[in-house]
Amino acid sequence: MKQNEDLHRGLGQRHITLMSLGACIGVGLFLGSASAIKLAGPAILLNYIIAGIIMFFIMRALGEVAIQNPVAGSFSRYAKDYLGPLAGYLTGWNYWFLWIVTCMAEITAVGVYMQLWFPNVPKWIWALAALVIMTCVNLIAVKAYGEFEFWFALIKIIAIIAMIVVGLGIILFGIGNGGIATGISNLWKHDGFAPNGIKGMLLSLQMVMFAYLGIEMVGVTAGEVKNPEKALTKAVDTVFWRILIFYVGALFVIMSIYPWNEIGTENSPFVLTFEKIGIAKAAGIINFVVLTAALSSCNSGIFSTARMLFNLAEQNQAPGSFGKVSKSGVPYMAILGSGVALLIGVVLNFLFPNSPVFAWITSVATFGAVFTWAIIIISQLKFRKGLSAEERAKLKYRMPFWPYGSYISLAFLALVVVLLGFSADTRVALIVGPIWLLLLVGIYYARGFHKRNENQHVA
Repeated sequence: MKQNEDLHRGLGQRHITLMSLGACIGVGLFLGSASAIKLAGPAILLNYIIAGIIMFFIMRALGEVAIQNPVAGSFSRYAKDYLGPLAGYLTGWNYWFLWIVTCMAEITAVGVYMQLWFPNVPKWIWALAALVIMTCVNLIAVKAYGEFEFWFALIKIIAIIAMIVVGLGIILFGIGNGGIATGISNLWKHDGFAPNGIKGMLLSLQMVMFAYLGIEMVGVTAGEVKNPEKALTKAVDTVFWRILIFYVGALFVIMSIYPWNEIGTENSPFVLTFEKIGIAKAAGIINFVVLTAALSSCNSGIFSTARMLFNLAEQNQAPGSFGKVSKSGVPYMAILGSGVALLIGVVLNFLFPNSPVFAWITSVATFGAVFTWAIIIISQLKFRKGLSAEERAKLKYRMPFWPYGSYISLAFLALVVVLLGFSADTRVALIVGPIWLLLLVGIYYARGFHKRNENQHVA
């Protein structure tokens, strides 16, 4: 395909491995896990395991199609091929907007984190600096993006492993606790393992699920990885175990050391754990880690949004200029387009920092995540059903328990959408999300994209 000839395959196995690790480790684990713990208590561990199994199925579904057809547009291209041009258009633009909104939040967060060290420097300056630097990194070459993401992910991973090791030292040997081992009784001592019952677990489920946003980004790299079959297979196969180690392992340690109902009242659980063994600069260390996590998200967001714009241009569903590729093999016009969109977001966030409109737009991103995952599953179902028995037998990589694993995953995603309606903070997503999709459909027909695709098909 044309885009695979234009885009350079500059990502190696180590890049993909660390990117897939970093994709499912966000700022939410370091700072945002407290809100989910408040709702479910220690039972949040079960939610992460259940949601992790569903994400494993979704990633295996994506892997099955991506390894057979490794293209830069990934699930947007698969939606077009197996569900029709409109589905491809909706998936691509929805995913682009999802990451633009996420990056707006992350760039703004960079300014907030830098306040710890430079309290007198305006936050917007750091936000702008982060945007310019990450855009330039993406413009150099795909390998430059991969290198930055490799080291960003490595920092996050080292911090989590260190926290788990330190935590186990406190639990088993009482290090930093006067030699008195804390044990794990905090998991059930304070009103039980599930203090708020099934209701608390269900209400926290959408927060847990959205913590995994970005895990599907491995598929977007398919058009630029050197050995897609080997690299993608390894990345997808280990995703479930990563989730168990990093999410479940970290939260198990935190809730064993501290009563669940006290977490989040003073500081980040990670800061508290390091301070307990006498690391005075724990707040600064974690602030650095969270800063790199925000920069990582911004870096990945610019990468993925640019590839979606490039793919949409290739499909005649976006301005043709976004399909241009530089001599170094990156879609530079698509990268600049995403950078400009993010610049507008930084300005809006600077001018209206407390506007509820920004919260509403962010809710579209959460709705969009579920939409994207559902499209991945449905595309895989159509892909597999369209194969002959002989072709199915020759598949290099398979979705396990097909088709039941696919149907279970779709039912779970539907449950998450329904649960959005039970919280005032997330209910707006059920209004704004569908309106956003209807707006995209209106633009699709108003701009004549449907006719372009028909003409392309006839040609």
